[in-house]
Amino acid sequence: MSTLRNRTAAVELLGPGLLIVAVGLVATRVSQANELYFLNALVAVSMVVAVYVFVGNSGVLSFGQISFVAVGGFASGVMTIPVESKSGVLPDLFPILRDHTLGNVSSLVLAALVGGVLALVLGLPLMRLSGLAAGIATFAVLEITHNVLREWTKIGPGATTLSLIPESSGPTQPVIGALVVMAIAYGYQRSRLGRMLRASREDAAAAEAVGVNVHRQRLWAFTLSGALAGFAGGLYVHMLGSITADSVYLELTFLTLAMLVFGGATSLWGAVLGALVVSGLDSFLSQAEQGVNVGVKLDLPQGTTLIILGTIMATMLILRPSGITGGREFSLPRVRRPAARRPPATPERTAP
Repeated sequence: MSTLRNRTAAVELLGPGLLIVAVGLVATRVSQANELYFLNALVAVSMVVAVYVFVGNSGVLSFGQISFVAVGGFASGVMTIPVESKSGVLPDLFPILRDHTLGNVSSLVLAALVGGVLALVLGLPLMRLSGLAAGIATFAVLEITHNVLREWTKIGPGATTLSLIPESSGPTQPVIGALVVMAIAYGYQRSRLGRMLRASREDAAAAEAVGVNVHRQRLWAFTLSGALAGFAGGLYVHMLGSITADSVYLELTFLTLAMLVFGGATSLWGAVLGALVVSGLDSFLSQAEQGVNVGVKLDLPQGTTLIILGTIMATMLILRPSGITGGREFSLPRVRRPAARRPPATPERTAP
């Protein structure tokens, strides 16, 4: 039985893992101008999987997970800018931020830590809510985080762009980061904690009746989701080399939720596939708004991208709420063996 479970886990991780690696390999073959689109898709995988850890397993809609992407991105970005540069462009920073710097990997760990701690603190009161109340409360978290990052120059550049951040070169870091986030998310959903949370998603009252503490399980998932989202924010800021408060706000929130809904909110395979497909479509439509040649000149009006993605999201919710994967994990097709032919039965002879 243990061997069968391990084999199933290996197969379910095989599909999304190979897809992530394939996108990373393609990124090494395209021009430098197009490489950014593939790297952005890989970072989107980390963000969407982080959102899936809470939303997919708990069934509670949260608009606030991008808040942890934002704080993780700003923490990682601020702490990797050289000290001599910070004293000139960010003079109002707290001394502990202004006078110290970290390496790339250390800053990603810090981003995950900041995102996880913030999620834990906020989750203590918020995870007692469900339904519309939870959605409104998490949206308030997003709004508060955005305004703090946009206005408080003690922790960042305020309304201006945080730049001079060392950029990661090539797809190696986004690929490894996406694989790490995917593996942690899958390990959690197969763990005892993940199974208890998924049970509460199906029927909270029944889960409580058999001893599941729904508030505690949601809090663990919210904290883990926050840590992974903060880590994804670190990947995001080092991919671009800059970040603003507006770039990790409403548009990114809508886009990540659209990716999760399109792929299938209740499966890891759906989160990965939805992130890559919708990210590719978003990149193409963004190019089309600037004018692109696809045999014919395609020049879409500004704002068309969000309209099309919103239409796709609404259509998917109406026609196939479980997403293109049906909420199932990746599996290999079963090969049916032909049934062995039995020899024809010989009639029994009766004695005369």
